[in-house]
Amino acid sequence: MHISVIIPTYNEVNNIGRLVQELRRHDPGHDVEIIVVDAGSPDGTAEAARHAGATVLLSPKPGRACQMNHGARHAGGDILYFVHADVQIHPGYVTTVRRAVRDGYPAGCYRFRFDSPHPLLRINSYGTRFEGLMSRGGDQTLFITRGLFEQLGGFDEHYCIMEDFDMIRRIRQTASFLVVPQDVVVSARKYETNSWLRVQLANLTAFSLFFLKVPPPRIARTYKALLNYR
Repeated sequence: MHISVIIPTYNEVNNIGRLVQELRRHDPGHDVEIIVVDAGSPDGTAEAARHAGATVLLSPKPGRACQMNHGARHAGGDILYFVHADVQIHPGYVTTVRRAVRDGYPAGCYRFRFDSPHPLLRINSYGTRFEGLMSRGGDQTLFITRGLFEQLGGFDEHYCIMEDFDMIRRIRQTASFLVVPQDVVVSARKYETNSWLRVQLANLTAFSLFFLKVPPPRIARTYKALLNYR
């Protein structure tokens, strides 16, 4: 089962080279395909990804859903593995993902922990071991067989935010979904420029609007208004 890793990027020059190198280092068979789909980053992300050895594509339009779909269309793998640029992957990802699919799970994700010892962030990390949709997120990475991905029609590009939650919700309506009992490491950078409470409020607001079927552009505007992105 060939794995294609698909990484949507925008202004990730400080992370992308390290991630591509990690993916290569933990690929014992040297057969994982790595595709970076950039949304026109002005900071040199595409060049850094290409230098690190990834295949680089330019997305026809911005937005993670569109970027990930574009990468999937060009991928050759039987399994698609979607990874955010600031994630530190689990070193056993190749074996774990293939085993999960063989065991009857055509899709799944990892738990996560933050790259920060802050005690409140440990609470957030602990929550990712549970099954509920609110315990999920794109930072946990997502693997899915090509067959199931195509059956579901890929990511819904209507979602300019919450596209990962929409996808996981649809997966669970169709197939078994595995939360791998191992961690990836995610960046705490959002919490470094906002208080823990402020981020939790923004997340809860976005979830509430999502479940109320509020149009995604409105969810995105509300979410960004609640957070400091400096």
